[in-house]
This record gives sequence, C-alpha cells and structure tokens, in this order.
Amino acid sequence: MALWSGYSVLILEGAWLTVQLTVMGCAVALVMAFSAGLARLSRLWWMRWLATCYIEFFRGTSIFVQLFWAYFVLPLTGVPVSPWQAGVLALGLNVGAYGAEVVRGAILSIPREQHEAGVALNLTRWQQMRHVILPQAVVLMLPTFGNNAIELLKGTAVVSLISLSDMTFQAQVVRAQTGSTAAPFLTILVLYFAMSSSISWSVRGLERRMSRGLDVTRS
Repeated sequence: MALWSGYSVLILEGAWLTVQLTVMGCAVALVMAFSAGLARLSRLWWMRWLATCYIEFFRGTSIFVQLFWAYFVLPLTGVPVSPWQAGVLALGLNVGAYGAEVVRGAILSIPREQHEAGVALNLTRWQQMRHVILPQAVVLMLPTFGNNAIELLKGTAVVSLISLSDMTFQAQVVRAQTGSTAAPFLTILVLYFAMSSSISWSVRGLERRMSRGLDVTRS
C-alpha cells in the first residue's frame, strides 16, 4: 500500500505539471488567437499576410515537429529554451493558430447592422470592435475555445518526448517500475477526464454569464 501511495504521488506531481502546461499554453493560445484573428481582418495587407502565414504554418505542420523545433532548434539560434518553455510555446502557438480562425469567423458572423450602429454612434473602428463587436463575438467563440482548451490539455502528453514529467511520463515511469499497465494508465485516464470536464463546465458557466449580460444590454 505504501508503495502504491508513493507511485500515486508521482502521478499527481505529473498532473500538476499538466495543469500548469494547460493554463500557460491556453494563455499563449488566447493571445495568439486574438492577435492573428484580428490581423486577418486588418486593412493592412502585410498584417493579413503575416497572420495567414502563421495560421497555415502551425495548422499544416505536426505538433511533434513544432515541439522539437522549439526545444532543439531554437537554442541553436541563440534563444535558450527550457523543456517547460518549449512545451508551452509549441502548444500555445499550435492551438492559437486554430483559435485565430475562430476569432475571425465569430467577428464576421456579427450582423452588419451592429457595425452600422457603431458608425452612427460616431465610434472609431477600434471602439466599435471593443464595445460593440467583440462582446457579442466572444460569446460565439467560447464553445470552440473550450474545445480547443481540451485539445491542448490532451496535447500536453507530447511533452513527455522532451523529458518533461507530465502525467503520461509519470505513468510510464510507474509502469516500468511496477510492471503494472492498467492501474497507472487508468489513473491518468480518469485525471484527464476530470480536467477536461472542469474546462467544459467552466466554459459553459462563462458562456451563460456573458450571454445574460448581452440580453440585459439589448433589452
């Protein structure tokens, strides 16, 4: 019993690292999603071009290759990167590319009348986006953002390839040391499900709260 208790601590330590990677990766993904998504709608051609290159590159290449580039190649260019930083960077940039199209699509789905209302109120383009368009578009983005966050959570398993001791890595360690396969992998299966369920519940709660705010504003 004491032996399995010690192995459980190993997996829980890996779970905590997985949570950290997920939170920081989502933060990077959100920044990149809004930056690239808004840039795709810019009037400046070079901003649209840069955003398109970023989106197509990270959607069109493997997360494994992106992770290896971040960890092995960036240091060769003089940019020191720790395994944790490489994991956050690769996960955030990859998921952010998918999120950018979500941002662009949600903004384009807002009726033209809303833009015209902003013009009638003499708002600048930025003020229209901030006070009129984005509050409505964000509600539309949330369900897909929640799915992207769950995909990022599951994608954290790849960091075990660069020796980060996440849940998957620790489960492999326990399997190697005990010879048991079912117990450690069933444990991380349950933990992944609990974490993804927490993300889904949080996003649904946030969506309901923001939707109520919009209803009050419109009434």
